[in-house]
Amino acid sequence: MADNVIGFYESLADFYHLIFEDWDSAIERQAQALDGLLTKQNARNPLRILDCACGIGTQAIGLAMLGHRVTGSDLSSTAVNRAQLEAQRRTLSISFYVSDMTSLEEVPESGFDAVIAMDNALPHLSGSELGQAAAAIASKLKPNGILMASIRDYDTLMVERPAIQEPALYGPLGSRRIVHQVWDWAGDSSYVLHLYITVQSNREWRTHHFVSDYRCLLRSELSAVLSDAGFESVRWLMPTESGFYQPIVLARLPA
Repeated sequence: MADNVIGFYESLADFYHLIFEDWDSAIERQAQALDGLLTKQNARNPLRILDCACGIGTQAIGLAMLGHRVTGSDLSSTAVNRAQLEAQRRTLSISFYVSDMTSLEEVPESGFDAVIAMDNALPHLSGSELGQAAAAIASKLKPNGILMASIRDYDTLMVERPAIQEPALYGPLGSRRIVHQVWDWAGDSSYVLHLYITVQSNREWRTHHFVSDYRCLLRSELSAVLSDAGFESVRWLMPTESGFYQPIVLARLPA
């Protein structure tokens, strides 16, 4: 994966929770949505789950709090260290590894009931890397295991080509923060994302700026890649159906 992607998440790890109005509430809310989808697909409970793009632990922590046996991995060592600290603060037993999802070599376990990759992680990958990631994920699943991933709605965004994500204002007077994004489109199917987190301390404001490259991964392309990697029953759930904030793809390995 490109160095600038790694640098994006390394620099963002200490600030990532600030993009949410309330990170703890987001952890619980997302876990409830994902748990409902995963347990519906698998009669076994609790599940053994690998979060292969765990970041600072938003989904891994929430699913572990619901009783699932969770392992987390991410390419950013700083994010993994933060996730470990957050899990320890909540007295959760989660194993974390630094590993690129295109190989997952550093994750010693396999035979997971489910592997998840949430929060638009897959669109960092090139076409060839996406195929490698699909194969690596398949290698970590048990027969009949489930992949669940979420991406932005690029089928719509490629048409609209937005230049900015409207600012959100969070927090009480004196310690507020403004979160917004600017998108610089490069060609027809990629963009440079600028994430700004502007934090207030009394009368002073300080802006933190994070930059990364993304490509517009269409649902049809991801579905085809998963089918080529041996997944079956590939289907998409939009937010109105899933309760999650991004479109979700579900795919299953043969039994």
